[in-house]
Amino acid sequence: MRRHPVWSWFWFILGILYFFIPLVSTLEFSLRMLKGRYTLEAYRVAFQDPRFYQSFGYSLLWAIVTIVISLLLVVPTAYWVQLKLPKARPYVEFVTLMPFVVPAVVLTFGLIRMYGRPPLVLTTTPAALIVGYVVLSLPYMYRSVDSGLRAVDIRTLTEAAQSLGANWGTILMDVIFPNLRVALLSGIFLTFAIVMGEFTFASLLSWPAFGPYIEEIGAMRAYTPQAVSLMSFLITWGSIMLIQWIGRGARGAQVQVGGAR
Repeated sequence: MRRHPVWSWFWFILGILYFFIPLVSTLEFSLRMLKGRYTLEAYRVAFQDPRFYQSFGYSLLWAIVTIVISLLLVVPTAYWVQLKLPKARPYVEFVTLMPFVVPAVVLTFGLIRMYGRPPLVLTTTPAALIVGYVVLSLPYMYRSVDSGLRAVDIRTLTEAAQSLGANWGTILMDVIFPNLRVALLSGIFLTFAIVMGEFTFASLLSWPAFGPYIEEIGAMRAYTPQAVSLMSFLITWGSIMLIQWIGRGARGAQVQVGGAR
């Protein structure tokens, strides 16, 4: 029997308490909308608000567009850097880390100053918002894709595909993308979670989104914002659990293929 150190269990339990006590408190508070008893009234009010569905739908649309653009931008770039320009990796990593250094407020005002006047006006369209989201999700998407590429022998795969007459588009779509399924899903769900909860870009650029909606109802109501925040948290955790489930299936498939060979 293996013995686990007491301190390991201590820090593990402390971590669980640190993360889950606020969630349980938020849940308990959201159920007390009607005085004297626990009910789901706050959740009923949230689901009956048409702006809830509108803001959620807009954020879902922004997330899908951001994910598509991020994949088209990051995957070919990371693939080409690893295949042909390995010495450029530190510079690319530095660029992808810039959103961690520059605050979202500064990025937003930079977009407004740059694209809020001729010759290229984007602030009157969702394009500026999508660009901001792509930049904000860049560190997570690039790290996920880069980790996936490092785990795959892309040089051998590329040479084998080229020997069969495949062009670059075919190599990316039929060879590289399938081998990056888990990495891509990780980047996709992280980007999805970021966009669904983002507040600064949507608020300052005056576009409807889920984050500003939560903040707005928080200024008017006491219990409904907690219910909506918990739902947003569950969406994020659901995405993480889906990553784990799909990743487990992908690893199992690789083992089966290796055994068949």
